[in-house]
Amino acid sequence: MVVIFGASNVLWLVFAVSQAFKMEIFPENRVVAQIGDVISLTCSTTGCEPPSFSWRTQIDSPLNGKVRNEGTNSTLTMDPVSFNNEHAYVCTATCGSKKLEKGIQVEIYSFPKDPEIHLSGPLELEKPVTVTCLVPDVYPFDRLEINLLKGNDLLKNKEFLEPMEGKSLETKSLEATFIPTKEDIGKALICQAKLNIDEIDFEPKERETTKKLEVYISPKNTVISANPSTRLQEGGSVTMTCSSEGLPAPQIFWSKKLDNGNLQLLSGNATLTLIAMRIEDSGIYVCEGVNEVGKDGKEVELIVQEKPFTVEISPGPQVIAQIGDSVVLTCGVTGCESPSFSWRTQIDSPLSGQVKTEGTKSTLTLSPVSFENGHSYLCTVTCGHKKLEKRISVDLYSFPRDPEIKMSSLLVSGNPVTVSCEVPSVYPSDRLEIELFKGESIIESKTFLEDMDKKSLETKSLEMTFIPTTEDTGRVLICLAQLHVGEMEFEPKQRQSTQTLYVNIAPRDTTILVSPSSILEEGSSVNMTCFSNGLPTPEILWSRQLNNGHLQPLSENSTLTLTSTKMEDSGIYVCEGINQAGISRKEVELIIQVAPKDIQLIAFPSESVKEGDTVIISCTCGNVPKTWIILKKKAETGDTVLKSRDGAYTIHKVQLEDAGVYECESKNEVGLQLRSLTLDVKGRENNKDYFSPELLVLYCASSLIIPAIGMIIYLARRANMKGSYSLVEAQKSKV
Repeated sequence: MVVIFGASNVLWLVFAVSQAFKMEIFPENRVVAQIGDVISLTCSTTGCEPPSFSWRTQIDSPLNGKVRNEGTNSTLTMDPVSFNNEHAYVCTATCGSKKLEKGIQVEIYSFPKDPEIHLSGPLELEKPVTVTCLVPDVYPFDRLEINLLKGNDLLKNKEFLEPMEGKSLETKSLEATFIPTKEDIGKALICQAKLNIDEIDFEPKERETTKKLEVYISPKNTVISANPSTRLQEGGSVTMTCSSEGLPAPQIFWSKKLDNGNLQLLSGNATLTLIAMRIEDSGIYVCEGVNEVGKDGKEVELIVQEKPFTVEISPGPQVIAQIGDSVVLTCGVTGCESPSFSWRTQIDSPLSGQVKTEGTKSTLTLSPVSFENGHSYLCTVTCGHKKLEKRISVDLYSFPRDPEIKMSSLLVSGNPVTVSCEVPSVYPSDRLEIELFKGESIIESKTFLEDMDKKSLETKSLEMTFIPTTEDTGRVLICLAQLHVGEMEFEPKQRQSTQTLYVNIAPRDTTILVSPSSILEEGSSVNMTCFSNGLPTPEILWSRQLNNGHLQPLSENSTLTLTSTKMEDSGIYVCEGINQAGISRKEVELIIQVAPKDIQLIAFPSESVKEGDTVIISCTCGNVPKTWIILKKKAETGDTVLKSRDGAYTIHKVQLEDAGVYECESKNEVGLQLRSLTLDVKGRENNKDYFSPELLVLYCASSLIIPAIGMIIYLARRANMKGSYSLVEAQKSKV
């Protein structure tokens, strides 16, 4: 027992020592972070479940971070890292009465971007230039070193050892001036920036930027060559080529020097070609070689001499133009490369056209040709100091379309019709002749000599009236129009139109066949077939005539079939034969007979009344036309037919003998229907001396109500008989 107890004590001590309270911090001792990045400090413990954590800076400034505790770990996150995070941070862990602390140093830097190389201007050969190497947003700048190299040669080195006045991001730069040479072509400028913090392991410690050198040479030795010569004849051509030396190769610009000394830009190519030279093209031409660092110019003088020329005008001395068309008059020059043109009429009226000049040609476009263009036109050409003129005459006509044949109405056999032959927009109309043929026979002709000297577009026509017959079907009407202008050469001089005659016959002899009959019982079927003659064959349209007289279309078939007819199918049915020439109409009345039905026999106010009351016995039938209603009182000795009015029989001061069975018989030509009821009459008490005010009021009210009820039943009966009820037609109450 003693041995076992001692062994257990030793095991407990070993377990207690293995679970001793410990703390670790990561990263250990020191961490380096770039401004703007995110870092996390983690404090963890063992031997305590759960511990409590706290964070602070060694100088008790704000943490400038977020703390997150999870079990035995506590994390301080700085997002983003700033100058406010450059501290020694302390993590404190407490487990019961025990407390442990660990510290970590956070150091910051900024070295985010590569250096930038800037030049004071383009690198021109043998001219000084200043290069700047700039390092942006660096901290701490007192550890910064900048080296500027040209190829493998160091141009300048600079360190920034001056003390920092505070914590801030600084942009530091190095400047160096050198003179570019031809040997520098192809070399590169290299700017190296180093942040010398040896005891800290971070990337990058060094950044570098390279810029390739482009050395420029200002244009020089500009030369001009002219082919064939600088002295030319008017209308000739010359090609001038310019070259200039420089780096990069200069761009060539050609200009002409104006009288005021300014330059007029002509081309951006090394070769300038001038064609169709004119006298005014003589002058001084300047070539300039231009690149990024300068320009160099050279001048040459061109002299243009006059040349003889000739003028031709087309289509010729005379042109025939149709009004509304387009006519182009062309004036061409040979022997003058740069002529100037002008157009006018011989009487100096407006041109009424559009002039377009291209090189040695000038066109006058008359579009559309109108009466204003009926002139002689002159084209004047100037070449240098010389001037020539040509004349062309424009004569007009209008004969644009074929004649139009029109009918005053549809061709119907036996009906007179007027046919017109119309020639639109003709000029001159006094030269027009119109002839109208039916088949090969001329039936009418006309001339218009009275329109002489009219200067306008006229629409002329010929008219005649004839009565078509069926024999005219298939014949052809021909309208021939001729414009007799012998001295004008144009096509066509005659036009014609044709129209084939189709004579119509209006519908007639329209008939209707009804099978089996136009009078039939409800539920039967009926076929109504319609026939109509005409040319073209008439189309059949079946309709039903409504109460307001309008027609309701039903079918376009010749046969109209009604199956399982009802009483409401009764009415007038209309058949119409229709074609282009007219309409023929036929009617038939359809009568659907129905046996009486829906009889109602009632006693008002009740089938059980007291002696002395008033009773109305009313018999009504459904909406069935031509129905007879007979009211009877049944008795063993024989039935008594009651004198009813519109199916209503009134008994005033009913007696005991009025009790019994009443029967209503409703019948028409198709059938009949019976209904009956039993009227019960009870006697009054013998106490005749008793009379109350209530009975007096009831008696007075009944004397008014019963006639009113009778009138209502009468009107209802009338409505049932007629199928409708109108307040306007109702009789006024006589109560």
